[in-house]
Amino acid sequence: MPTKAKQNGSQLIRGFEPYKEKKGEEYMSDPMRAHFTSILNKWKLELMQEVDRTVHHMQDEAANFPDPADRASQEEEFSLELRARDRERKLIKKIDETLQLIEDNEYGWCDSCGVEIGIRRLEARPTATLCIDCKTLAEIKEKQLGS
Repeated sequence: MPTKAKQNGSQLIRGFEPYKEKKGEEYMSDPMRAHFTSILNKWKLELMQEVDRTVHHMQDEAANFPDPADRASQEEEFSLELRARDRERKLIKKIDETLQLIEDNEYGWCDSCGVEIGIRRLEARPTATLCIDCKTLAEIKEKQLGS
């Protein structure tokens, strides 16, 4: 279980305050959707800024080293960086799809069983499409098929 300091730190990374539900507030009300839209847009912006930093870093650091070992080290570093950016590119696409779900008023419900995913789960994983129970079952099935 994360300590309170770690929890606060993770909230600061993406810069949001946990949503405080009002008594009797309907699930995925306009303020809730605005909250998640804000989280997703900030996350997307951070990822896009990281892509820009990578491009500048690779341009600045690109050198033709005469030593094959130095050249290989640099190529490996660039390769790892590009793989990370590729994962982030896929995440940006998923964020865009999630923003569209919010716009279509289809965000926040489990794709498998249709129940509410839950605000805290969505704050932890804003692109989640499965409730915790369905996700757990999917992981168990995946483990069984993978073994």
